[in-house]
Amino acid sequence: VFFREILKETSNTPRILIVLFASSPERLETDRERVTNQFLRNKGDKELTFAEAEEERFIEQMRQSDVIYLGGGTTVKLMSILRTYPDLADSLKGKIVAGESAGANVQASYCYSKSGGGIIKGLRLLPVFMYPHYEKDDEKEIDLTQIPNSLEKLFLGNYQFKVFEN
Repeated sequence: VFFREILKETSNTPRILIVLFASSPERLETDRERVTNQFLRNKGDKELTFAEAEEERFIEQMRQSDVIYLGGGTTVKLMSILRTYPDLADSLKGKIVAGESAGANVQASYCYSKSGGGIIKGLRLLPVFMYPHYEKDDEKEIDLTQIPNSLEKLFLGNYQFKVFEN
């Protein structure tokens, strides 16, 4: 359902940029295949074009893409790479941006990250606190007083997602 939702508002020939900066080297090939296969299984009649993000060409690649898919992995690794692009938010305007796990975390104002040691600041692309892979009673382990009351708090279990529209 997640990948179908990503493709729902695209043209019949969407260009998809797969961002796997958060993946570990040993998982890169597996992650690439899994994500590509999920898009292909959910494409319907659409003709998809894929590109894998490269750090040196990332802004240019985003401009040429309709969908930016931020894959999972290590949140702090992805965050540190994305923070090197000062025009990131502007480059994402008008795009469908989807994130899984670390890819969802980085978009949030604050998120819970095991690799980050708990609650960390995100890129503030969305006015939310994100907690991916949530399981019942997990919030008892974290201090939510760090999170501004103005932010929506999202506790998303595996295979759950939320759509934001601009």
